[in-house]
Amino acid sequence: MATKSSQNATGYVVFISLLFDLLAFTMILPLFPSLLDYYKQNDSGGLYQWLEQHISVFQKTIGVPDKFNGVLFGGILGSLFSFLQFASSPILGGISDVYGRKPVMIICLVGILSSYIIWSKATTFSLFVWSRIIGGLSKGNVSLSMAIVTDVYEPEKRGRGMAMIGIAFSVGFVFGPMIGAGYAKWSHGQEGAWFVQPALLAVVLTIINIIFVTFTFNESLPKKNRASSVAGKLSEAFTYINVIDLFKFKLLDGVVPSEDVKKLRNLGTVYFTYLFLYSGLEFTLTFLTHNKFGYSSMQQGWMFFGIGITMAILQGGWVRRIPPARTAKTATLGLLLISPSFICVGMAESPPLFIFGLFLYAVSTSIVVPCMTTLASHYGSTSHKGKAMGTFRSLGALARAVGPVFASILYWSIGPRITYCIGGILLLLPWFLLKKTLKDTKEKI
Repeated sequence: MATKSSQNATGYVVFISLLFDLLAFTMILPLFPSLLDYYKQNDSGGLYQWLEQHISVFQKTIGVPDKFNGVLFGGILGSLFSFLQFASSPILGGISDVYGRKPVMIICLVGILSSYIIWSKATTFSLFVWSRIIGGLSKGNVSLSMAIVTDVYEPEKRGRGMAMIGIAFSVGFVFGPMIGAGYAKWSHGQEGAWFVQPALLAVVLTIINIIFVTFTFNESLPKKNRASSVAGKLSEAFTYINVIDLFKFKLLDGVVPSEDVKKLRNLGTVYFTYLFLYSGLEFTLTFLTHNKFGYSSMQQGWMFFGIGITMAILQGGWVRRIPPARTAKTATLGLLLISPSFICVGMAESPPLFIFGLFLYAVSTSIVVPCMTTLASHYGSTSHKGKAMGTFRSLGALARAVGPVFASILYWSIGPRITYCIGGILLLLPWFLLKKTLKDTKEKI
């Protein structure tokens, strides 16, 4: 393991690199509804119009308003991006186990840079789709950052490195949407495509990131610790992509007690169910505020800012201090709160109920994933904990890959109110499953 000073230096490099990446990545979040409106109006004869023509018969049959088409196409794009990230991250991680973290990290960042350059030129919907495809395939830098933390920190101090990654996410999701929304507001008054300026800012941030990583990051995986076989690592990586193997936690068969594997399977099912429902409704939130309340990109940015600040305060002041004995109880509380939060958001016709729903959403979001991850980390030996947590994270990534498209189809078909009410009610299922799982394992909640 690295020395303490080396650990701290590497931790700060990972933090700063992720912060640059997340500021660029999150800028697009409040812009998505307006972007799709832009392509609807300006992509004459292009992919957007072609897609609208091919859904028009079914759309007229069930009476779907045209304004909901952007939700459907956005959901497909969101799921496509997340699925490509889900599929490519384990493969890129496996390659980095053989050739080192730094070259693969730089390749990922160059791919992300390419996606932003294409976005800045994307006056057609097809070009924008290509930018998202390349971005999804290149988004292995987040999992590589976690691998770097694992390389340099001892197991008992690894939480400190992971906390820095969590802080980078919090800061990125607080300020990135605000920067994107502010830039979009300014560029709306300029000539040409209004999204070019935010895209170019993402390009600049990513170029700075590449230069920063190239000159400040010292390889964290020495040659003596690298895997010798690319084929072996890729075979393991494909297990993280195989859906059946994921739910079975196959990488742990025969090396971890069967009782622990059973508990992990139960927790994995809860985690997947939660994130499948949650990520779909979360993705459609910007479209709901755009369609229902007429939110501008700037108002979307302020919404993300409020959610992010609430989460950062709770995670920094409370969640990270939750005693291990109360982790399970807190996780069930978080799962219970998410149900009324989405019901309130879906039913809201005025700001007070909507803001209350968003507050419950922020509280729940700050709790569930950290606590569920901590619960899963209790199982498996130290030498196999990486595979256990890798499988657990991959289940979450898979849920985020399929959730948006399902929720968007439902939103498009029956509207936001019923969609959010159904989703809110169904989110009681993971709460019930976790209580049952903890009861069966005789853990106090």
